[in-house]
Amino acid sequence: MTIPLNGGLVRQRTAPRAERGEYSAARQLWSSIPGELAEKMAPLSGAMVRDVIREIRRAVPAYAQPLEGKFREVLVGAVEMAIVKCFDNIANPDAAQTDWQAVLRYSGRMEYLEGRTMDSLQTAVRVGARVVWRHLSEHGRAMGVATDTLFVVADAIFAWVDELCRVAIEGYSEARANASGALERRRRQLLKLVLAEQPPTPQSLADLAGTTDWPLPERVAVVALEYREDQHQLPSVTLGRDVLVDLESSTPCLVVANPAGRLRPELRGRRAAVGPTVPLAQARQSLACARRALGLVRRGLLPAAPVTWCDDHLATLALLSDEFLVGQLSGRALAAFAGLTVKQRERLETTLLAWLETRGGVGEIAARLDVHPQTVRYRMHQLEELLGDRLADPDERLTLEIALRARRLLSRARDVQQVPRAGTPAKRASNQANASG
Repeated sequence: MTIPLNGGLVRQRTAPRAERGEYSAARQLWSSIPGELAEKMAPLSGAMVRDVIREIRRAVPAYAQPLEGKFREVLVGAVEMAIVKCFDNIANPDAAQTDWQAVLRYSGRMEYLEGRTMDSLQTAVRVGARVVWRHLSEHGRAMGVATDTLFVVADAIFAWVDELCRVAIEGYSEARANASGALERRRRQLLKLVLAEQPPTPQSLADLAGTTDWPLPERVAVVALEYREDQHQLPSVTLGRDVLVDLESSTPCLVVANPAGRLRPELRGRRAAVGPTVPLAQARQSLACARRALGLVRRGLLPAAPVTWCDDHLATLALLSDEFLVGQLSGRALAAFAGLTVKQRERLETTLLAWLETRGGVGEIAARLDVHPQTVRYRMHQLEELLGDRLADPDERLTLEIALRARRLLSRARDVQQVPRAGTPAKRASNQANASG
C-alpha cells in the first residue's frame, strides 16, 4: 500500500504489531502515516505549543490566569509532551508510551489538586487538538501532502486526544479518590474529637476542622441513628459538607449544625433521634440525649416515629434519665399504697395524678376519669387518710407527681412489650380461641 506524499508515492511502513491488534486506535493510525511527514513537520512543534497554550487560556476560563509557577509547569509540560509524542509516534509507532502517560497522569492529578474540573481538563485537550490539526492541515497542504493522507492524520490526532483524555482523567480520578479517602478519615477523626469525653481545646478543633472542609459551627445537634445489620448496604446520605457522618460504627450518628427539614428524606429508612441544639462544646451531651430518646422509642416510652426530636420530649427524657433513681423515689413516695390490692392502688394513683395535674374540683376530675363525682370524693377521702399532710406540702406534691408520672410511663412500656406479636404462640392461641368462639 502506498500513500501520496508531496506529489510522489511513499510506501507505508509495515506494522505487524498493529495487524495483531497490539496497538491502540491512535497508534494504529500513526503506523499508517509516512515517517517522512513527521520529519517535515516536527520543526513546527514550537509554534504549535505556543498557539495551543494561548488558545487554551483564551477558550477555557479556568486557565485564564498568569502563566507561572506550578500552573505553567503542568500546562506547558503536558502540551509539549502531547505534541512531541505525536511526531514521535508517526516516526516510530513502536516507541514506548510510558513517558507521556506519566506526564498526563501527573497533569490530571494536579488539575484536581488545583481545584479545576474534569470538564475544564477535557475541554483544554480538545481545544489543543483543534489547534494542532489546523497547523498540520495548513502546512500539509502547502507541502503538497495528499488529502487522503491528511484525513488519516486528522483521525490519528483525534484518536490521540481520546487517549490523552483517558490517561489524564485516570490521574484526576486517582487524586480525587486519594483526597476523598484522606478527607473522610480526617472528618471521622474530627467527629470523634467533637464527641470526645474530654472536650477538645477550641484551637485543636479549629485546626482539624480547617483540614476537613467543615465550617466550624457555634451550635450543633447530634443525631443518633439506630444500628441496623444492613447499614453498610444502605444508600449513602448526601447531607452536605457541613454534616459530620458516622454510619459505620455500632452507634452511628451525625453532627449537624441545622437539622431542621434536612433529615428524613436522607435517612433512607433509618430511625433517628435528634438531640437538642447546643454549643459545640456540649455535643456529647446532645448525643447522649438522642441515644436515650432512641432507646425510649424502642421500649415504647416515646411515640414511634421515623425521626424523634428530643426538644419535643424533654420532660420525659429528664424524668427517665436515671430510672434507678426514679424507681427509688417512686417506692418511697408511694409506700403508703403498698398494702392495697392492685386494683385499689391503680384507682387511687390515677385519681391522685388527675388531682395533682389539674388541681381542679371534683367535677373536673370526675369528667377526666369518666367516673361519678361521688366516686372521686370517696377516693380523695381515702387519699387523705393514706397521705395526710403530704397533700398540702408543695415538695411532697411534686415528689408524688414525679413518682406517678414515671410509674405511668413505665407501665405503658410494659404493656407495649407484653402485646404478643403476630405469629407468636400467644397470638396463635388467641386467634384459635376467637375462631372457635
